[in-house]
Order: sequence, then structure tokens, then C-alpha cells
Amino acid sequence: MQIAFDNSYARLPGRFFAPLAPTPVRAPSLIKVNDGLARDLGLDPAALTTPDGIAMLAGNQVPDGAAPLAQAYAGHQFGGWVPQLGDGRAVLLGEVIDQTGIRRDIQLKGSGPTPFSRRGDGRAWLGPVLREYVVSEAMHALGIPTTRALAAVTTGEQVHRERVLPGAVLTRVASSHIRVGTFQFFAARGDEEALKALTDHVIARHYPEAETPLDLLSAVVAAQARLIAKWMGVGFIHGVMNTDNMSIAGETIDYGPCAFMDDYHPDTVFSSIDRMGRYAYRKQPEIAVWNLAQFATALLPIMGMAHKDAVEVATRVIEGFADLFGAAWEAEFTAKLGLAQTEEEDVALTYDLLMRMAKGQADFTRVFRALSGENPENARTEFSDPTLFDAWLPRWQARILTTGRVARMQAANPAFIPRNHRVEEAIAAAVDGDYAPFERLTAVLVHPFRDQPEHVELMAAPAPEEIVQATFCGT
Repeated sequence: MQIAFDNSYARLPGRFFAPLAPTPVRAPSLIKVNDGLARDLGLDPAALTTPDGIAMLAGNQVPDGAAPLAQAYAGHQFGGWVPQLGDGRAVLLGEVIDQTGIRRDIQLKGSGPTPFSRRGDGRAWLGPVLREYVVSEAMHALGIPTTRALAAVTTGEQVHRERVLPGAVLTRVASSHIRVGTFQFFAARGDEEALKALTDHVIARHYPEAETPLDLLSAVVAAQARLIAKWMGVGFIHGVMNTDNMSIAGETIDYGPCAFMDDYHPDTVFSSIDRMGRYAYRKQPEIAVWNLAQFATALLPIMGMAHKDAVEVATRVIEGFADLFGAAWEAEFTAKLGLAQTEEEDVALTYDLLMRMAKGQADFTRVFRALSGENPENARTEFSDPTLFDAWLPRWQARILTTGRVARMQAANPAFIPRNHRVEEAIAAAVDGDYAPFERLTAVLVHPFRDQPEHVELMAAPAPEEIVQATFCGT
């Protein structure tokens, strides 16, 4: 495999990572290569399907020019501080410059134990690999900043979780894998030299317009405000918004117990490990603020001013999240409701619809897609009590701009999302050796805003017996 690596992270001081190669697997077999992403990275998709390509994707061969390593980081997990985390089941092969001039990481996830594995096996089973492939690529197609899936392979080995399951490796691509927890790792150790080096690296890589740590904080706050607003606009619930799962680049990262809502309710939680609802749908903006406050705290020692003054200016930046998020959220829902511009009463109109959807157990995606159609009255059938919708409809109709409404709204309201029961259906079939549901799902989700009548059943809400009550972390 000829890959033009340029590994900037590997040039940082040795305490940023542990250099090591992936652990080879017994009998790798290709599941899927993302041809379009491969070409974007300057790679030959056909070469990735050869024995040498598959060996690289499985971690059995390290390509020339790679600098494989596991990154060190720390983090708050469900609010509790963990001083030592790091890549416990992932190895960063290296970085490439894509066809648009953007630096991208290529990482193997599920590639074996590392010094940060904390007694784990460093492996992934097939289910989480397919879930991350499906959901991350769907998020990309929805226009939401995200890590992406380049390829998935099986390992020919078994992974022991609640039961014995087939192993797999995901090749993940990101603008970087640097997290809030990466900064926390060095701040907790009082390593200001490393904090400065990391800050310079991130500014050069992601925010070249920034000049100071405070500028970096402002840029990351703005990026996260935009990102979380986009999550809210499609009913996405990350499920595990720990500080080690918040990307400094403003991308969605680490698709563990994530899910898209079916019936709308602001308190919806899917993660099996989120027993207190810390990361419920409605709480995602405030958790983002909490995480960003930890980022700000990590930067305080290198702000170049007295501690009290640094706290004051950083606090103002964090407090600015509310207005940034509010504006981004309003823009998302203004587009979803087909409004030409947001007026003061439109925010109340939006919240009133959401409240009625919660009371009426209405499907989030299907309501907005139905409103986008030629006959928006069809949305009433999504409500257990249609009169809830009937009382709202005339107020909305008085506000919408009818010219070009359908095309405009359908470009903001997807017909297809990776519904939980369909993802689980694809995983179950794949465990039995049938990848057809996975292939079909990924193909449909490439065009989420397009009507695809031949796949209309993938738009359907789950039947009562199909409802997924909980999603699980891959470890």
C-alpha cells in the first residue's frame, strides 16, 4: 500500500502517545470499503480490497510511512475524573492530506491492546463496528461534522463480551482524534510545556486564525455550539458525552451507545450505562457547556495572565455558548419549519410543536418530513391525539413562505435516518453472516433527504415489538 503519510502528531513529544503497532489477527476478511472516502484521501479503493489492503485494514501489516501510536488522554466520565484513559483499543496509523488539502487521521479501532487498555482486550466485536460505520456515514450525509468510516473487516477471531461474538476492526478517519481529555491529561500533571505544544499543534491544524489559547477556546466553543445544534435538529443522542469523547475539531466522535429518537421526548435516553439521564437529548447543550468549562480549566495555566483574570475571561467565553447555540438551534429549526427568517414568536411556535409532539408520542423525523410534503396535514397521523397537531397547524401556515417550500424543507428534513431497530436488524443479520441489510442501509443513507420509494419501509417507525430500549458501549 502506497500512502503519502505526513505524521504531525507523531512529531510531538513522546509523552503524548505510546508508539506501537496493531496486534495482528488470525483471518481478516473484508466487509466493506468506503470507495468515495478512499478517493477523497488519495487512496485507491481497489487496492484496499486486495490481500495487502485487507491486511493493512486489519492491522496485520503496517504500511510504509506510517507511525502507529496510541494517544494519551484523560477525562471526566459521567462527571467523575479519570486521570489516565487513552486509546485502549485503537491505533493511529498516521495522517494524510486529503484532496481538499485537509489533514486527516487514519486510525484502526479494535486493533488490539495498548498501554492504555486498562486490562481490556483492545478488541471490538462486529456490532459496534457496523453501528459506527452506519451512523457516522449517515451523519456525514446529513451534513453534520463527524469522524468517518473508511472500511470494516472481520478478524476471524472471537471477542468475549456478555457472550462470544465475532471480532472486527473499523478504519476510522477524523480531522484529528484530539479531545478535551487530551488537554486535561497534561493540565492534571501540571505539564505546561506539553499544554503549550498541544495548543500550538491544534491551532495550526484546526484553527489557524487563532493566535492565543483564549482564541482557541473561543473557536472550540463556537464549533461545539454549531455541532450540538445540528445533533438536536436530527434528534441525535450521543449517549456518552464524556470529556474524552468531545473532539477539539468540532466533529462527532466515538459512536458507542448513540441513537436517533423515534418518538420525540426531550428526556429520551438510550445508553444502557446512563442510568441517571445525564446525557439525555435535552441535556446535550448543557453538558457541552460543562465539558467546555473543563477545557477552559485545562487552558488556564497557559493563558498568559493572572489566574483570577484568566478565570474571568474564560468564563465569559464559556457563557457565550448560550447565545451561539441559541442562534444555531434557531437556524436549524427555522429551516426545518420552512420559515424565511426567524421572528420572536417563531421560537415559541417551535417549542409548542415539540411539546405537542412529546404529548402525542409523535415520531420526530416523520413529523418534520411530513410537514415538508405537498400535504403537511399528513403529519397529524403521527400523533396519538391528532387534535394536538390540528391546533398548531394554522399558526404555522400563517408564518411559512410558500414559494419553494417543499424543496426547501425537504433539504432540511431527512426522510431516512439510521433507525435503531434497522441498525440492530443489520447487526443481527451480519452476525449470522448476512450483510445484505447492512449494505442496503448504508446505500440508502447516502441520500437521506431524497425520496426513495423502493425503500419506504426504512422510513417507518418501529412497531412496538421492534422498539430498541437501550444501546450499548462497544467495550
